[in-house]
Amino acid sequence: MKTVPLHQVHNRLGAKMVPFAGFEMPVRYTSDLDEHHAVRNNVGVFDVSHMGEFSLKGPKALDLIQKVTSNDASTLYDGKVQYGYLPNASGGVVDDLLVYRINAEEFMLVVNASNIEKDWDWIRSNNSEGVPMENLSDDLCLFAVQGPNATATLQKLTDIDLPAMEYYTFKIGKMAAIENVIISATGYTGAGGFEIYVKNEDAEKMWAEIFRAGEEFGIKPVGLGARDTLRLEKGFCLYGNDIGDTTSPLEAGLGWVTKFTKEFINSEELKKQKEAGLKRKLTGFEMIDRGIPRGHYQLCDSDGAQIGEVTSGTQSPTLQKGIGMGYLPIAYSKPDTEIYVKVRDKLLKARTVKLPFVKN
Repeated sequence: MKTVPLHQVHNRLGAKMVPFAGFEMPVRYTSDLDEHHAVRNNVGVFDVSHMGEFSLKGPKALDLIQKVTSNDASTLYDGKVQYGYLPNASGGVVDDLLVYRINAEEFMLVVNASNIEKDWDWIRSNNSEGVPMENLSDDLCLFAVQGPNATATLQKLTDIDLPAMEYYTFKIGKMAAIENVIISATGYTGAGGFEIYVKNEDAEKMWAEIFRAGEEFGIKPVGLGARDTLRLEKGFCLYGNDIGDTTSPLEAGLGWVTKFTKEFINSEELKKQKEAGLKRKLTGFEMIDRGIPRGHYQLCDSDGAQIGEVTSGTQSPTLQKGIGMGYLPIAYSKPDTEIYVKVRDKLLKARTVKLPFVKN
């Protein structure tokens, strides 16, 4: 089991550590509920240093990215971030990822922790352009500072005008007197804020300075438990739950980052799937009856016949009701359609809703 560089810091803070994606990670420090509300209403910090980062450089770097990713990276400019996915050759998803354009011949890809080796091997196996690649995953720490008071907290530590930064852009500069920090206006919570990439040797100082700056707001460390409820309230896909090697990205609602204006791996087959029409769709639902939908619970029609299964589900701390997502036949995917969740052999009533569950 690998550990993140600040492992001892989390232990000192009393975090409950659990295995996740091959790492021992903090799942919570106090309670999932407190940490969820801290991010949604104030400011919290996640240590997500288990995530993977790859550097791609050279005149052919963009060509390789265009081939292996679904989105159109030719639209990127220096300091711009793009969400997309790595399609596989059989209609599924190798991983979802972020692409950072540092300059015309230098990019950084950020991938999920559980897929670092798989993604690296996949991109390398498709690197017929001979693009120089470097795996930076073991050299960088990543802190997600999220919530309405994230900007005010971090602004104390840098001269960069953080409020002026647009969503999905980044700057490389000085923060907390540390040089060459990547400050990215991104996150996985829908609560606003930034993600901070820093070298391992500077990580403990950065962590301490962020908490010093956020002291007046009652800043809190936040674990993976609240990260999951926060992302689900916003309808964000989780790899391994909602998308994977055998799920169609179009059925998963990722058509908006699937650009058929270029050729990429398996683009012809995905285009045919789109033209033929989708048979099912990843759909959000909220409980009407009391109950919490959990992963792999059956989704049923009114007769109790299975029509799908829950891919992600939880009790929403913000809405105070059960919410979930699952693949449903198109006929059942329209908002306000009545469906049932099978919980311990009972059929509990739910209704489909348009994502996200929690609006801004």
